[in-house]
Amino acid sequence: MIAFMLLAAAQVAAATPPPQTVIDAERAFAADAQKLGQWTAFKAWSAPDALMFTPQPVKAHDFLKDRKDPSTAVFWWPGASYVSCDGKTAINTGPWVREWGKAVGYFTTVWKRQPGGGWKWVYDAGDTLKTARAQGGDINPVTASCVALAPPVSGLHDYSPIMKVGGGSSEDHTLVWNWHVMADGGRRFRAYLWNGRTMVLVIDDQVAAPPR
Repeated sequence: MIAFMLLAAAQVAAATPPPQTVIDAERAFAADAQKLGQWTAFKAWSAPDALMFTPQPVKAHDFLKDRKDPSTAVFWWPGASYVSCDGKTAINTGPWVREWGKAVGYFTTVWKRQPGGGWKWVYDAGDTLKTARAQGGDINPVTASCVALAPPVSGLHDYSPIMKVGGGSSEDHTLVWNWHVMADGGRRFRAYLWNGRTMVLVIDDQVAAPPR
């Protein structure tokens, strides 16, 4: 009987896929954009309160509600990944290309793990570049220190449609981000990771205002 129970447990374990990492989620999101359509994938992978920028902040589900997929989806891949100590929140950034290199740029996506174990994004933005970033391949995430956990960070903003500011943190406060959109559409996004002593700036996206 014991041998049978051990065999059954081993079979269940073998049949259960390992938990999806946030890097896996980013790659699956990008693959779905190619397979299902760009905006279809963006909506499927976004949390109900997710934000996008056009360039002013908009609720992603409102923006995507009736939006048709472009004939050719943008393609992107993770180049760097930062994860909170508790593993429930992460930020990926990396290159994107459109129409086989006719345009290049970068993206930054904030992800939160869902109760079922999967991931949904809550912030997605980026910008064009003159030269593509040399990032990608078999990357490893940078995880926040779990030593002497960071104290709660004051001054963070939830989304404010009037002030055009927002931000958030992981539940354990080891990964923090904030953003601000200027009146002209320029934007700044910063993310900080706890290293056991202090919060270290790991992402600083500065997006110029769009041309008039």
